[in-house]
Amino acid sequence: MVKSEPWGAAVLVDGVYMETAPCKVFVPKGRHRIELILPGFRSMQIEKDIGGRLFASLMFPAKIAINEKLEAVSPAAAFNDYAGEYAAWSFTGEPRAAYQIPMSLSDGAYRLGPGASDPAARESMEDTITAAARFAVTRAGLRDLVRAKTLLDNQGLSPSPLSLLASAANMVAFLDENPQAVLWLGSLLTGEAQSAIASSAWYADAAVPSHLYPETANLPLLNGVQIDSAPVFQTVQAGSLRFTRVIGGLPLLGSNFPAGTTVDTFYICDTVISAAAWEAFLVAQPRWRKENVEALMKEGLVTDDYLETAPGGPGEGVAGISWYAAKAFCEWLAPPSALSSSVVQWELRLPTEAEWEYVAKASEASGSGAPLDTGRFWEWCEDPFAPLGFLATPTDASAALGSPERSLRGGSWANFSGSIGNETRASLPPSFCSPFVSFRPVIALRGRP
Repeated sequence: MVKSEPWGAAVLVDGVYMETAPCKVFVPKGRHRIELILPGFRSMQIEKDIGGRLFASLMFPAKIAINEKLEAVSPAAAFNDYAGEYAAWSFTGEPRAAYQIPMSLSDGAYRLGPGASDPAARESMEDTITAAARFAVTRAGLRDLVRAKTLLDNQGLSPSPLSLLASAANMVAFLDENPQAVLWLGSLLTGEAQSAIASSAWYADAAVPSHLYPETANLPLLNGVQIDSAPVFQTVQAGSLRFTRVIGGLPLLGSNFPAGTTVDTFYICDTVISAAAWEAFLVAQPRWRKENVEALMKEGLVTDDYLETAPGGPGEGVAGISWYAAKAFCEWLAPPSALSSSVVQWELRLPTEAEWEYVAKASEASGSGAPLDTGRFWEWCEDPFAPLGFLATPTDASAALGSPERSLRGGSWANFSGSIGNETRASLPPSFCSPFVSFRPVIALRGRP
């Protein structure tokens, strides 16, 4: 009989996988190497001499008990791996009777909870749970999240009534800090709990849409200002692409971002990537040409629809570009040197979701003709996609957790008219290529989202 603490370690005998602990393993007479392997823990090897049967055991096999406690290598880092698995499962939808998903996050909290006795590890693991909350889009995911929180609060042990109250208080405080969370709970809860949420004043306040900025008359979109000693231009040129300056500072309203989210001043490309700009990139970086699609697919950078176009498309711009290919373009095309100073440096990259939505709402609110001709293609954004982006999370924890998909904004010519707005979000794996997806770069202050 092989047992491990925590349970779930893979049991290998002489390098061959048998089962996961706790389990019974039958081995022949002789000397054997038994290994216990669990992600995030130091693997353990045990050499055992298994003797033959005695006369009294001819009818029953001889039994040897192995019960080992595994040591976590880095509880905080290992717990982040469990959270990453939890995030990936969130994209599969609500489980059914014939289709279940693992309780990845709470399994990690149980296995690594003892490591939370260290204050630094505990803080990091708490931040990871907060970041993971942005992926709780199913009832199963919400159960896993709540279970993980209570287990972590008890260092992996079963909670006591007092600790349950403390965990509940922490959860209420988290909801209070994120007003839009009531809409999330209202969509996941069922029965009387859902009715109570939907009839509350909290729900009514959060459900009021805020699609435009309140200061529409004085929206500072193209007004000349100077920030951080940086040179100021209304438009700049990078290669064959023109970028227009968008002055940040106003809060982003609506349901996609934590309260108080703002963006710095940045420059955004007037159009999605043009054929001329893309061809210049391919001349300088020929590995990204379509004839190399098989090699790029082997590297996991594109899919077989790379650079494919769809019949009846808008006719302008280049589509079928993966997120990785768009990032490669941005790394190749440098921002104009005239922008930078001894104090401020700029970078050319994909827009964050906040930057993209900021421009879209500014264009709509001011009627200024600001450069965001949406509706041609879905456009890649810089951000890893989190379904519940309105939940405030620690920046480091969000970056460490990441996401298996990247954000898309804008809608394409193939979408039904009026079905896609400036707050509509979508996502795809970063290697995915589609004839309905392109990108436009931005020039932003280096190191500041």
